[in-house]
Amino acid sequence: MQNFRNYYQILGIERNTTSAEIKQAFRKLARQYHPDLNPEDKSAEDKFKDINEAYEVLSDQDKRSEYDKYSRYWQQKKGKKNPLNRSGDDYSQYGDFDRFVEDLLGRSSKARVRAPSPERASVRVNAQSADAYRPGNKKTAYTVAANGRVTVDRPPATPKRRRDVEARLTLPLEKAYVGGQERIRLEDGRSLEVEMPPGIVDGQRIRLRGQGIDGGDLFLKISVAPHQFFEVKGNDIFSRVPVTPSEAILGGSVEVPTLDGLVKMNIPQGVFSGKLLRLANKGYINPEGKRGDQLVEIQVTVPQEVSEAEKELYEKLRQVESNPRRQLLS
Repeated sequence: MQNFRNYYQILGIERNTTSAEIKQAFRKLARQYHPDLNPEDKSAEDKFKDINEAYEVLSDQDKRSEYDKYSRYWQQKKGKKNPLNRSGDDYSQYGDFDRFVEDLLGRSSKARVRAPSPERASVRVNAQSADAYRPGNKKTAYTVAANGRVTVDRPPATPKRRRDVEARLTLPLEKAYVGGQERIRLEDGRSLEVEMPPGIVDGQRIRLRGQGIDGGDLFLKISVAPHQFFEVKGNDIFSRVPVTPSEAILGGSVEVPTLDGLVKMNIPQGVFSGKLLRLANKGYINPEGKRGDQLVEIQVTVPQEVSEAEKELYEKLRQVESNPRRQLLS
């Protein structure tokens, strides 16, 4: 018996491993040997195929049970023991392991129904008694050979139903603003390069055709992470900029962060906390490619610690500055 593959060794698990542990092992190996992460590495591609085949069999309880029986038969034949395994299943019809896997996974157009072994059977299968093997599908056709073996001609497989799936992706605001290529990794081990459009907003969905299940679509639901300085409000961006008391009194030019980098903004003399200033065309991009504005709220900030030199200057300023409470005292 040739080409036998030990699926448990391929996934690096024990024979008594649970279904959850099988799935965990598959995901780990699928990420490690995925062709997208190992370009031009034929051995990684072959390993990835073996991993997927092993998972397809061991993740299904019925297929796993059948595979375990075949494994015991293969070990017994390898040791030149009775070709019937302990459960009495006759696998001698398979010339090699690949043929067994084709039938197990339904990849071949015909699947053999094993006839009872002459040593164990009380009734011989023949053309008249072939209905005893009929599984209930009226469209199933049977061929009975002279040796009593029944061949079942399966009808064409029903096309699998396409299923759309959804995945979530969180982007920093700067990345959502400029767009560009983003690599995402899916739960099934696949890795995709996605071209993100500029100006993505929180909650937006991007459709990737054919990347779902069985030809369905994959929908990426985008979350834009909160930013420590910027807040998106429609097509405008809101921000707060602290200024010193002297800057507020005298006015002048101050540097303000934007999504395009630092820009200089002129503030008027005597500006007060809460005053909104506008930076035109420094906001967010709308679907038409136009930009909003950046609204800058001024925050006059009083220093918590001052040097001796600063204290001296503030003392001199107190002697000459106008008292804002004069009208209250008159």
